[in-house]
Order: sequence, then structure tokens, then C-alpha cells
Amino acid sequence: MTHRLAIYDMDRTVTFSGTYTGFLIHVSKAMAPWRLVLLPCVILLMLAYVFKLISRQRLKELNQALMIGFNVERAKLMPHVESYAAKVVATNVRAGALDQIARDRADGYRLVLATASYRLYVEPIARRLGFDAVIATDHLSQDLRYVRAKIAGENCYDTGKLRMIKAWMAAEAIDREQAQIRAYSDHVSDAPMLEFADMAFASNPHKPLARLAAAKGWPRVDWL
Repeated sequence: MTHRLAIYDMDRTVTFSGTYTGFLIHVSKAMAPWRLVLLPCVILLMLAYVFKLISRQRLKELNQALMIGFNVERAKLMPHVESYAAKVVATNVRAGALDQIARDRADGYRLVLATASYRLYVEPIARRLGFDAVIATDHLSQDLRYVRAKIAGENCYDTGKLRMIKAWMAAEAIDREQAQIRAYSDHVSDAPMLEFADMAFASNPHKPLARLAAAKGWPRVDWL
């Protein structure tokens, strides 16, 4: 095989807990503490998502608009993004995931972090963990002066994540037939990615993924 890829989900796979709400709170505290009074609105938006009144993508956009702002100057935001990434790596990363990342690297695999979380803060986390590439949800203003509370393209989730993985592979001139792929996730929404892989691992899986993994014969790993 020409290419070896180890593709990791991030939230609750590499990390113990989700990172998005923590990101919103961290930045709000640093840049506009008054926005913390809007946290109950975030809960209401979550309920709207649960009852299918808004999409998952729209939920993320509205939460960011509430807790950070519709448009935030990138130069002012990035120091807090970096400090949040440092906090995640120091307090919210599974030691077992770090061990597996090191093994995959030693086995010659290119390390890819594929996550629904925003590239804005995923890239600093990935850099600290030694990943080679990031596939993540992008802001519409990813390369502009201001960060807008608007997603560019797809939310990197479920079948959308697999489409983004395939698009990244095409951009990197990686032929699927010439690639050996390992994939790790905790959540059943990543079933398309896991099906796509040659070796799929249910990593600290929640119950639906644990059941699916048992049916598919995917190994289960429980990282501390």
C-alpha cells in the first residue's frame, strides 16, 4: 500500500468530553463575560435541535453568535483559541489515545484528525498532539480578518464527514485502492467513516456504537 492513514474522531474519542461548549465558554469569559448570561438560550437552542426545529449546523452557528458574536476580529480571538487548545491538551485528552497515536505514527501512518468541531480551534489542538492533517468544520471566513458565525460547506458530521474525508484524499492524490486506513470513533454517527476504513475501532463507544461494533466485528478499545 502506498498510503497509510490513521483517522481519528476528536470529541470523546481522543478527548474525555466534548470541546465545543467549553470553547464557547472559554472565549466568552475572556472576551465578553456578559455573554455568559445567554447560556440559558444555548439550552433552548439545544431543545430546538432535539425537536428538529433547527439543523445541527444551524445550532452551531447560532450558539457561536450568542456566545462569541456574529463577527469577531481574528487577531483578537486567536490568543484565546490558542489558550483553549492548550487547556484541552493539558486536561481533556485520553492517555490511551495518546499511546495509540504514538503507535500509529511508529507504524508509519499519517495521522488525520476528522471532527465536526471547528477547524478554528481543532488545528491548534491537532498541532499540539502531532497530527499531520485536519478535516473539520470550516467557518465561511476561515481565511479572512473576521470570523463569522457561519459554516462554509458541510458540517463535518456523519455522511458529511465521509464526503469530506474523500474530498481531502482526492486533493492529496490518495487513491483509496492504494491506501490502508485505520479509523477510531466513539459515536455511531461515524459509522460511515468506520465502514470506509480497512480497520475500524470503536473507541470508548456509547451504546449504539458498541452494539454496531459487536455486529460488525469491529474491535472495541477503552482508553483511559
